[in-house]
Amino acid sequence: MDFSQLRYYEPSKEKAVMVKEDLIVYGATPAGITCAIQARKMGLSVAIAEFGRHIGGITASGLGATDFGAKEAIGGLSREFYRRIGAYYGKEEQWTFEPKAAAAVFRTWLDEYEIPVYFNQHPEEVVMDQNKIKRIIMENGSVFEGGCFVDAGYEGDLMAKAGVAYSVGRESNSTYNETYNGVRFGEPHHKFEVPVDPYVKEGDKRSGLLEGLTELEAVTADEAGQGDGRIQAYNFRICLTKDPGNSIPFPKPPKYEPEAYTLLLRYIKAGVWDAMKLHIMLPNGKSDLNNHGAVSTDYIGKNHAWPDGDYETREEIFQEHFNYNLGMLYFLSSDERVPESIREEVSQWGLPKDEFTGTGHWPHQLYIRESRRMVSDYVMTDRNCLGKTIVEDLIGLASYQMDSHHCRRVVIDGVCVNEGDVEVPISPYPVSYRSIRPRADECLNLLVPVCLSSSHIAYGSIRMEPVFMIIGQSAGAAAALAFHGGTSVQEVKYPLLEKVLLNADQVLEWDESLEDDPLDRMKKTFGKGATLGRIDTK
Repeated sequence: MDFSQLRYYEPSKEKAVMVKEDLIVYGATPAGITCAIQARKMGLSVAIAEFGRHIGGITASGLGATDFGAKEAIGGLSREFYRRIGAYYGKEEQWTFEPKAAAAVFRTWLDEYEIPVYFNQHPEEVVMDQNKIKRIIMENGSVFEGGCFVDAGYEGDLMAKAGVAYSVGRESNSTYNETYNGVRFGEPHHKFEVPVDPYVKEGDKRSGLLEGLTELEAVTADEAGQGDGRIQAYNFRICLTKDPGNSIPFPKPPKYEPEAYTLLLRYIKAGVWDAMKLHIMLPNGKSDLNNHGAVSTDYIGKNHAWPDGDYETREEIFQEHFNYNLGMLYFLSSDERVPESIREEVSQWGLPKDEFTGTGHWPHQLYIRESRRMVSDYVMTDRNCLGKTIVEDLIGLASYQMDSHHCRRVVIDGVCVNEGDVEVPISPYPVSYRSIRPRADECLNLLVPVCLSSSHIAYGSIRMEPVFMIIGQSAGAAAALAFHGGTSVQEVKYPLLEKVLLNADQVLEWDESLEDDPLDRMKKTFGKGATLGRIDTK
């Protein structure tokens, strides 16, 4: 299997270009795409500069089971995306889809609005003048100039290079008067269901920790609620199939270390087999495999250097996650230490021949669940998610539960403990316009719809792709208003922005009569076989 093209970063070989448009969008993520389309609808010339070689972010890279919360909270271009997916399958709407379907919809959409995308553009310098971005200079010498800029990337690189304040990691609960932030022990999900010895030689602390544990020294629950620099785990959302005519057996990854799965093997032999439990079926016999349980595809604690890491560091982390995720599937399907019944079960699955044909049939986008988060005049917190604080400058609704995957795996009293998972149900709530624009003394012509101003735990709710598309569209509208009005993004009049958003079919108010049980929401989308476990693992 050729995985040579499966990379986060390599020096660009693209010919340097000079691009000057009304709006420059950094990042061909779903948020970047809806932002660009809305701005084009409002008369701006737009170009997208994309770090990698693909469009559509994680939505077009394996996350085919949309994490949405309440469908009724999704309007505008975000809802149009799912209608276009429906048209792809001959239906009115479709909320589960193959990666290639999402990529095709995004490509057609961009072509319709004649929005160019420049690939392999790696920001090296952001040139500022009087608190305004004048141009982005890329590593290969390309220059992107514009009147307004939008950072729609998952990492907030443009925002950071422009000198905008941001945070990384978990705040303490006391920072923003929150309840669910900081270190979290004792949560009921994705924990070890039975004790598992953490040491290389069982019972011998001096032998060191198994791969997959991040702290040798014992920690205690006294840390609960305290802040730190850790972020929730990443993985790949892996597209699989059982179709014999379209399936490729799991190949050995380029760097395969079977002992990296000793912890998983001990957990299995202790009686728990759930590492591949979370398959949500997609059209045409494919599935979206996500993390589930105590030891699964999340590479817990191995991503903390990603947000502020340079491009080479991120490439190393990317490859480590790839080798770990593919290695787990190869291990489970082929290692003779794994019970035969499990090997046979896993071997029924494989990589689909008709997906990701340029990257060895493996998803090209790592699931960056959290990276940098801007700190602006308004920070979204769990008080917003819980309805305790309501904003008036709303630009869309978020509706998924507050959701953080684990941040580390530690040793307490000689056994393995996962720490950091949070899953708290909420009702749809509004996102503030102030949370996507920097402070005026930092930058006057930048909007940040993905790495927006939010605490760690509020971001765990906001971070879903349909919401990013909603906020991206609103950012495009605000950028157009600022450009046409000759004002800063901070000076955009909210009543005018609200009018534009309502005319664009954005949902700005939640109808409580539409409220239903979270399990009912899942069954409406994923079928009668949906379980609460599927809600609890996004």
